Amino acid sequence: MGRLDPQPWMTSPAARRVMDALNGARPDCARFVGGCVRNALLGEPVADVDIATQLVPELVHKVMIAAKIAVHPTGIEHGTLTVVSDHHPFEVTSLRQDVETDGRRAVVAFTDDWALDAQRRDFRMNALYATPDGELHDPTGGGLDDIASRRIIFVGDPETRIREDYLRILRFFRFQAWYGRTVPDAAGLAACAKLRGGLADISAERIWMETGKLLAAPQPLAALDAMESTGVLDQLFIEAKGLKLLRKLVGLDIREGFAPDPIVRFLALFWKDAAAVHDVANRMKMSNDERHRLNWAVQHDAPLWGGITEQEVRTALYLAGQQTIRDRLMLEWASDGSADWSDVLTLVDAWQRPVMPVTGADLLKRGVAQGPEIGDALRKLEAAWIDSDFTATHDELLAQLA
Repeated sequence: MGRLDPQPWMTSPAARRVMDALNGARPDCARFVGGCVRNALLGEPVADVDIATQLVPELVHKVMIAAKIAVHPTGIEHGTLTVVSDHHPFEVTSLRQDVETDGRRAVVAFTDDWALDAQRRDFRMNALYATPDGELHDPTGGGLDDIASRRIIFVGDPETRIREDYLRILRFFRFQAWYGRTVPDAAGLAACAKLRGGLADISAERIWMETGKLLAAPQPLAALDAMESTGVLDQLFIEAKGLKLLRKLVGLDIREGFAPDPIVRFLALFWKDAAAVHDVANRMKMSNDERHRLNWAVQHDAPLWGGITEQEVRTALYLAGQQTIRDRLMLEWASDGSADWSDVLTLVDAWQRPVMPVTGADLLKRGVAQGPEIGDALRKLEAAWIDSDFTATHDELLAQLA
């Protein structure tokens, strides 16, 4: 089947400890699987290391304890244990097959058959296994071919795989964005279009997680075009205004060498529609920080235009904050392809918020009454300080009280 060259994540002492413990209980019962094997073969970075084993979870637990390796039952109902070797986590999952599914979760039965385990995985390139010495196993017979051609192909019948977990529709497009280099598989596209309604039953958190990962791809437009043509984009985000601005934003990122920002790219789908952004952010159950960032970008309306002065930029930054202005700037830059906003962006990124030189304590010493009067006075002085481009001193501002 071929061999995977030695990789740091598979030859590390931590990985060796885990593999030796498992294979010591039963020879050749444990293999690396999934993303770590896929990415190593594609030449992509490897973040997480997953291990598949013929041992049932109870035996895995026993073996790890005997080897003095910490073990945590993070997904025990599906046969997954997280083991921590030398401070490095590994997910160890027993070989399994689906007994019953409802499109969101599955009831599984454990097996020692590698081919059965491969059949329940989503894509053929994710159903590749590697022994500790790098020997590759491709039970579906198509995973290595898909790696070579960078095709995203479901294991077996696409509709069957999707009905097992409807989130696989979105994963299909996410993998296409990150790893695909060919036209999306026709059978996979047809199944995604036909079964897209099943996404309505998937939790918002899982939808947003996959969407964010898709938008973080360097060049996601081909996948997004396919999502739009199959009706999947409308199924998820009926409020979206199309891909025109997002297309320009991705082009800007590529041209200027900017790192992909999923939040700004997501904003491009709803730009300047505050009500839509508010509804989508709440529906997706985003974090408070994510909701705040999205909503502020569309609600703040300080003008940003090609001839904006440095003082106007500093004023906007002070009133709205660096992140909000940067987000708005990126979208205005993408919208207005004729203007070069690079100097403005440099100013935004270098900005440090100044501190108002006058405080309430200063006003009390000057005899201003505590309560609404002191608040009014501070607001007026702050406005004067902003108008001075933040140059008015403590004494100059206090002199205005008279």
